[in-house]
Amino acid sequence: MEFNIENFHLKSTSFFDFLSKDEFNSIQSKITRREFSKGELLFKEKSYSKGVYIIRKGKVKIFKTNSDGKQSIVYIYKKGDYFGYRPILAEEPHPVSAMAMDNVVVTFIPKDIFNSILINSSNLAKELLVVLSKEFSVWINKMTIFSQYGVKERVALSLIILDRVYKRENEKSKKSIIAINRDDFAGFVGTAKETLVRMLRTFKDQKIISTKGTKIIIQKQKYLLNILSDL
Repeated sequence: MEFNIENFHLKSTSFFDFLSKDEFNSIQSKITRREFSKGELLFKEKSYSKGVYIIRKGKVKIFKTNSDGKQSIVYIYKKGDYFGYRPILAEEPHPVSAMAMDNVVVTFIPKDIFNSILINSSNLAKELLVVLSKEFSVWINKMTIFSQYGVKERVALSLIILDRVYKRENEKSKKSIIAINRDDFAGFVGTAKETLVRMLRTFKDQKIISTKGTKIIIQKQKYLLNILSDL
C-alpha cells in the first residue's frame, strides 16, 4: 500500500478563504497581530479559549504534560495553520497547551468576533466541520500507529511528517531542514530522548539522514517510505 502523508498530517488551508469579501471586511479592523517569543505559551491546558490563532510566521507545538512534567507533542502547526476554535465550539477548556517553537507571529481573532462570523457564515461553519473531521482522523491515525509500532517506525513516520512541517513554500524541489531540538522530537515520537538519539544515529550511519547540530536533512526519503509501506 502506498504511504499517504495526508493520513498523518493535514494540508494547510486558509481560514480567510472560507469567508466572503464582505465577511472579511466586517472583521478586518477587529483582528490583531500578536507576537510570541520562543518557549512562550499561547495558551495553557485547561484554560478557556480566548480566540482563534492563525500562524503567519514560525511554528507552534500542541502538547500535553504528564505528571513527571514531560511533554507529549500531539501536533505541530506551521505558517497558514489555524487553531483554538475547537474549545470555543465545544464550550470546553483547552485539552492541550500551545507553545511557540521559535519566534511566532499570529493573526488573532477574538472569541466574540469568531462566534459572530460563525453565526452569519454557513460556509465557514460547513468548512470547519470538514476540517474538524479531517483533524480527528489525522490524530487518531497518528495515535494508532504510535501505540502499535516500534521506535524505528515511529521515528521514520515522524521524520516524514516533520519534513512536511518544515518544508518551505515554493521550494518543493529542495530538501527540508528539520530544525527541532531532541527533547521536542522525543516528545513528538513518544520515546525517551536517549532512544531517539540512538535511532537517529542508526539512520545517519545508513546515510538516510544527515545532521548538523540539531538540524536534520532527509537524504533518502524512499528508505523511510519503505519502512512505512505497511502502515
